[in-house]
Amino acid sequence: MSMRIGILGGTFNPIHLGHIHIANQTQKLLPLDQVLFLPSGDPPHKSAESLAPAHHRLEMVRLAIEGHDQFLLSDQETGSRKKSYTIDTMQNLMQALQGELWFMVGLDAFQDIASWKSAVKLLSLTNFVVLSRPGHSFLKLLSIPFLPPIARSQWHALETGDMDRLDVPTSATTTLVILRLPPCHISASAIREKIGQGQDVSDWLPPTVESYIIQHHLFGAKKGESSSKT
Repeated sequence: MSMRIGILGGTFNPIHLGHIHIANQTQKLLPLDQVLFLPSGDPPHKSAESLAPAHHRLEMVRLAIEGHDQFLLSDQETGSRKKSYTIDTMQNLMQALQGELWFMVGLDAFQDIASWKSAVKLLSLTNFVVLSRPGHSFLKLLSIPFLPPIARSQWHALETGDMDRLDVPTSATTTLVILRLPPCHISASAIREKIGQGQDVSDWLPPTVESYIIQHHLFGAKKGESSSKT
């Protein structure tokens, strides 16, 4: 039987305990044998001033997943300055990895999948796991024109919490799994803001990641200053 591998992409700017929690939860619920963390590269034109350089974000992920044998790290996108499209990434990973791949994405991002490059082909190429996000409604997915027909009652059941999982075949070989997870209210943007203000973020970050941020002056952190509680 081939391994089931989750692909968790993102800027990880920075990676935080919420990401680790989501990866753990999804791994158990599907279940998955491994989760591959895939930090994005630097934008070609540096559109996000608050985005830490790719090599720093890659190293923070490496530190965060140390000790988690089921978690892996990929530098596929951080090593390129070209714009990364999900379909290109997944095609490359399918060639490099031996296993059944599951692309993990938040509900907020997936509701815009119609604007992704080759979206219809992508859904027939790989399995998807759509993860609930606080403040975002499952009913938004009703507007995606190329999803298989799904009863409105099932969407409402997800919305109300009467259902925690919905499996939808998207081709003869691929499946879309929609998971309702316990809400995680940690956000990278809030972490960056607190770090810049010198506030405590020790409850939101792995200790090794917090130390790395301080050591390398990321997000306005000052060297020698710890935001940990005293």
